[in-house]
Amino acid sequence: MAVTICLINQKGGCGKSSTCFHLAGHFAKEGRNTLLIDADPQGSLSQGFFGSAAVENLLASETLAALFDDEQFCSTPERLPVPTNVAGISVLRANQILAPFNRPSPETSGMLQYALRDFIERVTGFDVILIDCPPNLYQCSWTSMVAADYVVIPVPPEDFGTQGLRVVHQAIDQAQFLNPGLRLLGHLVTRCDSRLLVHQSYERKLRSLYGDTVLSTVIPEASAFKVSLASRQPVTHFSPASRAAVLTSQLGQELLERIGRDLQARRVA
Repeated sequence: MAVTICLINQKGGCGKSSTCFHLAGHFAKEGRNTLLIDADPQGSLSQGFFGSAAVENLLASETLAALFDDEQFCSTPERLPVPTNVAGISVLRANQILAPFNRPSPETSGMLQYALRDFIERVTGFDVILIDCPPNLYQCSWTSMVAADYVVIPVPPEDFGTQGLRVVHQAIDQAQFLNPGLRLLGHLVTRCDSRLLVHQSYERKLRSLYGDTVLSTVIPEASAFKVSLASRQPVTHFSPASRAAVLTSQLGQELLERIGRDLQARRVA
């Protein structure tokens, strides 16, 4: 059974898509078949592997929108994921067609709230599923939380990055009414420049406020991430010796260790 992790925050540019893209590389290298679900109408994660032109021209029936649109009824949703050029990584793609379905007040959308959960229950052959959510808490993020086992919140260590975390936590609490097994796996400090005093200060503040829920691994702002993305490869494959790749692998290991401890605690309970 795959473990499903969604990455959410209601701020853009905090590293959700980038983290999914590169983290998938680590899991694939470790021999774990990984499915990336692009739940953001911007389609950045999909474009990272397939390019903008190819993704923008996809039909609704080829994207995540097929799960939300009654007119695009998909009898075989397990065929929606497509393999990438990186062995062990597949993507359920998204583009602008998804935007009309990403509505506010998702808790009023009836059975549509379970569309992604039902898909995940049907799909097989994957060890890890990572869901990239849009920079809001509307339908796409909501259905992702309803479907997921864990949530990771990427947070840049600056004022704009930390604003609104209380609302994100509230959304997780609300999603647990429909998905009691959902757990916050951690806050991930991203796009950090340790030379900047302001970044040091905000990281200390985050750790003071949220304690052990802040992951030990810190993801820096590094050119290796951007160069590898431009080459359509995770940094773990394009530049495996780089510090960015080492930290990405460290993050993957830390997440799995936390999941292992959580599962053990649930068994004991």
